[in-house]
Amino acid sequence: MAAPEAWRARSCWFCEVAAATTMEATSREAAPAKSSASGPSAPPALFELCGRAVSAHMGVLESGVWALPGPILQSILPLLNIYYLERIEETALKKGLSTQAIWRRLWDELMKTRPSSLESVTCWRAKFMEAFFSHVLRGTIDVSSDRRLCDQRFSPLLHSSRHVRQLTICNMLQGATELVAEPNRRVLETLASSLHTLKFRHLLFSDVAAQQSLRQLLHQLIHHGAVSQVSLYSWPVPESALFILILTMSAGFWQPGPGSPPCRLCGEASRGRAPSRDEGSLLLGSRRPRRDAAERCAAALMASRRKNEAKQTARAAPATRVTRRSAQESLRAGGIDPKRELHPPATSHEAPGTKQPRSAPATTSSASPSSSTSSSKRAPASSAPQPKPLKRFKRAAGKKGARTRQGSGAESEDLYDFVFIVAGEKEDGEEMEIGEVACGALDGSDPSCLGLPALEASQRFRSISTLELFTVPLSTEAALTLCHLLSSWVSLESLTLSYNGLGSNIFRLLDSLRALSGQAGCRLRALHLSDLFSPLPILELTRAIVRALPLLRVLSIRVDHPSQRDNPAVPGNAGPPSHIIGDEDIPENCLEQLEMGFPRGAQPAPLLCSVLKASGSLQQLSLDSATFASPQDFGLVLQTLKEYNIALKRLSFHDMNLADCQSEVLFLLQNLTLQEITFSFCRLFEKRPAQFLPEMVAAMKGNSTLKGLRLPGNRLGNAGLLALADVFSEDSSSSLCQLDISSNCIKPDGLLEFAKRLERWGRGAFGHLRLFQNWLDQDAVTAREAIRRLRATCHVVSDSWDSSQAFADYVSTM
Repeated sequence: MAAPEAWRARSCWFCEVAAATTMEATSREAAPAKSSASGPSAPPALFELCGRAVSAHMGVLESGVWALPGPILQSILPLLNIYYLERIEETALKKGLSTQAIWRRLWDELMKTRPSSLESVTCWRAKFMEAFFSHVLRGTIDVSSDRRLCDQRFSPLLHSSRHVRQLTICNMLQGATELVAEPNRRVLETLASSLHTLKFRHLLFSDVAAQQSLRQLLHQLIHHGAVSQVSLYSWPVPESALFILILTMSAGFWQPGPGSPPCRLCGEASRGRAPSRDEGSLLLGSRRPRRDAAERCAAALMASRRKNEAKQTARAAPATRVTRRSAQESLRAGGIDPKRELHPPATSHEAPGTKQPRSAPATTSSASPSSSTSSSKRAPASSAPQPKPLKRFKRAAGKKGARTRQGSGAESEDLYDFVFIVAGEKEDGEEMEIGEVACGALDGSDPSCLGLPALEASQRFRSISTLELFTVPLSTEAALTLCHLLSSWVSLESLTLSYNGLGSNIFRLLDSLRALSGQAGCRLRALHLSDLFSPLPILELTRAIVRALPLLRVLSIRVDHPSQRDNPAVPGNAGPPSHIIGDEDIPENCLEQLEMGFPRGAQPAPLLCSVLKASGSLQQLSLDSATFASPQDFGLVLQTLKEYNIALKRLSFHDMNLADCQSEVLFLLQNLTLQEITFSFCRLFEKRPAQFLPEMVAAMKGNSTLKGLRLPGNRLGNAGLLALADVFSEDSSSSLCQLDISSNCIKPDGLLEFAKRLERWGRGAFGHLRLFQNWLDQDAVTAREAIRRLRATCHVVSDSWDSSQAFADYVSTM
């Protein structure tokens, strides 16, 4: 009896609130109703008035609202603001109520953007609160503009922070300063436990204060938090110091900036104390006899930043070269003795004083003769050998008047020189090959030639497991630092380098990955690499990567254009190191997924076969734009797959001309181990369609293991679609359950006949049918009837595509 009495009490309480609210609302609306001359709208219902009153007084009535019966609570939920709607979520679920439709409506009305069609939203509450947090942080939404967003009892940032899984920082680091401010301390603590992905988009040059705030933010979110992925997008002209700061912090290095308060999370014992030499070697890898190269590179960068921050001046555009003189000046500003720090301690296999000095490098065209002469006179005879200075890349603007500044007084205080351009022509006296830097001047066996000190003032903390760089051009200095960090980044599990202009720095990257693979506890299992040009042919590069990382599980590699400038076969270009390429067999590896995007030109099939033979665990293979010298070469690849890759389940070909490889395609369709095959824009039915289609259907009818067939962009047409319908006939042993016939010039009448044939054979539901970008708009009524019939046997996915865009394709098939 207790439950009915409690329900009755809650209902009476609700009625009392309703009565009081009705009286108040009636008196408030009486005057407007009298003054309304043209048909006043109907007054709100009593229940709605009651719900509004309850929503306005949730601070007092919250516990009572939670105890309301489900039917009453369901009507109140849409009237609550986002804060109480979020708080009541658990109670609503216990009563069998869902708030997903309410959050979706809030998204449509307040965010006013449509999610991507490729995005599958599983929780609209989390999606809304995450977007709401970002808008409030950037100041792009006014919470006082809508009663559903405004409540003085709640902090918008704090209340929504626990739903944030992904945070994006844009432009001039907006939001970083606000998050590290003392009033938002609890917000940052919540983010440290909830945030998993940190993204940077369209970054611009930032001031010292913003970089200092970012340093503190990264320290708490990565070193003391749960952030496991850092992604950088679209940074055409990266600021070197800021880029290196993000890299070093992501790799686990931490050193407070000048004047910054000590981190309260690091512990009282470590505040203000630099690790000893033994402790530093333990933190940074004690297996190496000499200091790690990542330490020296990161330390020089941090020393330069400390010098600039101490002067409280905004960074100018990077426009100087890395020289030993500038590195020593930066060290003196940081209070480090360069004479002591620039020389690593002698190892057991190298006695002090036995190293032969290197000859002084020739001066570059970007330095004045007087400057180079005076600097050489100042250098003592007993000083350490001076590294070869890095010449400038060409300026993107291409203005000769702004190339370089002459004279010693024109040299900036910045440590780095970076002006990036992709695939430009050479200018006289301006540039030298990247390969000379990556494999020559900076590739000495003794990294101390760079003049970089040990990172003894820094500590190493937790690091991320996923690093992604999309369209971030890397200067030689940035690429060198990334490679040094990678060589000991054992926690890294996935690395994505997309269109970074590596050039011949790819050789140093391969060396770093080989060193990382030799580290105990290396976790790198996925590598995604794409660029416009490559100094190595793509198959040679693939072989080199597989050799360097035998434990790699996922490899995705794409090169858009063959590079003549970086091609080692071109006279005058330095070839790759001998240990990068070789004719020896590739050792057995652990590859499970291999995706390759090829540039134009015929590819040597034996090289691809050598990779496939060493990848016995391969389960998925994708070849994009691959061209072979003859159908026999393509057949050799398929034969290798059948003999050596018996675990292969998914095979995909995209943008390949297979019109002359019909026998090879039939060979694939008869393979009883493949479960999914994709021929995307492969011109399958360009030749002999009347003879090839029946052979193809016969091969598929006898294959009982093939589950999915994707044929987008092959000009199948109505005749080809009706021929494919025979795959689902009664005498077929096919178990095909996914069929993609998008972009195949299919008309509504052909689709209707296809649906009728499936009905005639009584075929049960066979899964998914994709119909994107076909000519179904030519007869909308027939198309709707065809889709209605098809949905009785399968799940149909289509779109409202305008077929007039395919007029040229239509003419070609007439």
